[in-house]
Amino acid sequence: MGRITVKDVFKQVKADLIGKDSYRGVSLTYSWLANQFGHISLGFIPASVVFFLLKNSNSVEHAGLKAASYVALAWICFELYNFLGPLLLNKKTKSKLLFVSGPAYQFQPAWGNIAFDTFTDLCFFATGSFTSAVLMVYFHDGSIQLLIYILLALLLILQYPIHFWFLTKMYEQAAQFPFQFRLSQFDLPISETAKQSIAYWLADNHKAKHILIFGNVNSGKTSLSVGLGNEKAIMHKSVTYTTATKLISLFFTKSQPNQQNAYPWNWQNCDYLVVDDMNPGNPVREDIISADYFLELMDNYSNENEVNRAVFRNTSVIWVLGNDDSSSNVKDDWKKMLHSIGISKDHICSIEL
Repeated sequence: MGRITVKDVFKQVKADLIGKDSYRGVSLTYSWLANQFGHISLGFIPASVVFFLLKNSNSVEHAGLKAASYVALAWICFELYNFLGPLLLNKKTKSKLLFVSGPAYQFQPAWGNIAFDTFTDLCFFATGSFTSAVLMVYFHDGSIQLLIYILLALLLILQYPIHFWFLTKMYEQAAQFPFQFRLSQFDLPISETAKQSIAYWLADNHKAKHILIFGNVNSGKTSLSVGLGNEKAIMHKSVTYTTATKLISLFFTKSQPNQQNAYPWNWQNCDYLVVDDMNPGNPVREDIISADYFLELMDNYSNENEVNRAVFRNTSVIWVLGNDDSSSNVKDDWKKMLHSIGISKDHICSIEL
């Protein structure tokens, strides 16, 4: 399956550094880097101001160390409040200070991942603060040994977070999601049975599993599918998002040898595939693409296309379908179609939004 290599990382860094944003737009990796430089600045600038305030007071010793420590402590308090608020409440709140609002979580956030993100931000804040302290002290009294040790320790600690988060943004970027969304942001009504099916699909047991998502227009089918796929991308799994129309056109496209792809993988060699907009759902009553017709297209109108069928047997897929019309057995038709190409019935689940 597809993976991001060291070559891909250097290629992305080069793409982020070279070129003007005004005509090419910005990538997720570029946005992450810019965000962290912003955190460094938010540590550097206040620490510089606090240093000069302390330095002007003759009674204050070690102004550089104290300035950096005060600013770093202030950011720790802010981030702890920002992080622990929704965690301790275990629900959303209307308080604007906590930056969350609305009903209770349908799916609990990945608190460990969020805590690691908070820790990373704090390290960048502290790096900016102690960088300022080193420079301020160097130009004023020269006693910077302890500050340099602290700064070097911070830079050493940041090696893993930088590697993890930059790579994570590359995996999210390569998935080609239409928007950024996490599963915990899904706040529309959903049944407990559906949550169990989602938990089954998310479980990492090295099996290719398929989940069929049915629902009306504006029921949250696309948001849920993007949230599910993004959770896997954050775990550094290769994910591809596509619409049904685009995927069908790819059924008839043969990859050329040595063909250069914009992304490290495609729909044929990813771990997880999100197929959106197969059918719209109510108020459109008829399905545009039926299960049998989709199979015909998958087979290129021939007897069987083993290459295309093998992709779906070996890939976990999220199918965003229309309505589950009990009178026409739409759900059963899709399950039968998937089973006919070799997917175990135990590896197929469905939900209705």
